[in-house]
Amino acid sequence: MGSHVLYELDGHVATITYNRPEALNAIDGALRADLNAAFARFRDEEDAWVAIVTGAGRAFCVGADIDNVAGAAGDFAGTFWERPTVNSFESGWEIFKPVIAAVNGHCLGYGLTMATWCDFVIASEEATFGFPEVRVGLPTIVGAIRLPERIGWERAMELLLTGDRIDAARALEIGLVGRVVPAGELLAEAQRLADRLLAAAPLAARATKEMAVRARNLPLTEAIRFGETMRRMVNSTADAAEGVAAFRERRPPIWTGT
Repeated sequence: MGSHVLYELDGHVATITYNRPEALNAIDGALRADLNAAFARFRDEEDAWVAIVTGAGRAFCVGADIDNVAGAAGDFAGTFWERPTVNSFESGWEIFKPVIAAVNGHCLGYGLTMATWCDFVIASEEATFGFPEVRVGLPTIVGAIRLPERIGWERAMELLLTGDRIDAARALEIGLVGRVVPAGELLAEAQRLADRLLAAAPLAARATKEMAVRARNLPLTEAIRFGETMRRMVNSTADAAEGVAAFRERRPPIWTGT
């Protein structure tokens, strides 16, 4: 992993930071490679149970670097039509660990697509949000797939088809973010939420998130059957036994992620 994205593991919380502040964290090929490496590490690192994603400087991420766009969307194997497009976390990598977006400033294009793929979005009062692609003649794709489900059709279309930016207060009003805090309190608020998430057994939390994700595309009976299979798997873990023992002994559980 290079210097364009920072990865810090503190306890069980990984903080992933866009680190190209001189370009407002615009994504070029180098930043894309580092970002993918960071999320691959988070996905695979057993001690990483929760992630916080944020940006260095005054932007979260302003999207693709228009002046250096090569590689901003990631590498595509194959040729022509047979190119895989689920090639990053914000385009759909399956990571069922909880992820918090701590949006410190401008959150545009790919940056907003990232936020919509996170489970929680906490915004600084200074944050702004938008999909400006249509104003430079480009379509928004993954954001268009995901945004209507997140905030409803008309509000999504207003953002997607006008290219307008909205402030943090409006983002809160339409449900794009979950809470807004003063800039100086942003990371502390994200850490407080992460600490609350760490009270859950990590494997149980991951199974629950996966159930919520998959159930959207499954008929009811299939969703329940899948869920009951997941339940049996998680019930056989050491953490499940620890949770029952701790409840009976009236003490806090000690999770190991096994």
